[in-house]
Amino acid sequence: MAARRQYEELARQLSAIGAVKRGLGRVLPHECPAGSAAVLTLLDRHGEMRMSRLAELLAIDMSVTSRHVAHVAERGWIDRSPDPADKRSRILRLTPAGRDMLAELSERYMSALAHYLADWSDDEVDQLNALLGRLRSSFGDCRPTSPPAEQTTRTPV
Repeated sequence: MAARRQYEELARQLSAIGAVKRGLGRVLPHECPAGSAAVLTLLDRHGEMRMSRLAELLAIDMSVTSRHVAHVAERGWIDRSPDPADKRSRILRLTPAGRDMLAELSERYMSALAHYLADWSDDEVDQLNALLGRLRSSFGDCRPTSPPAEQTTRTPV
């Protein structure tokens, strides 16, 4: 098991990931902010769904989800159809224009990563991918949950 100092350093490094995410967020087109990109990505990954499921996957309030959905729907990137099982609900699905926007987002992300990691070897990028995948898998589905009581102390970062 790793020593406490290693976990403290890991906590600092993980909190710095926010800077990496902000840097990648700057490559997004003006008309597709991060919340919109997340909606498109989740619909692509999980397929059509109700807004309540999308809010759950985004781990944000339904009102915020509704604003993100309205934004992408106004641009024609998703379709909101009546749910045959419950006419009060809507089923959200990507449109061809939404898939085109996802392709553009992917290209922008790949270009940014290639730029920032230009001095990394292929093996280093593979190692980072493997370790991040393992970290994510250690946390299960990554939805917010409360840690056990004995682990609630915070490490200053």
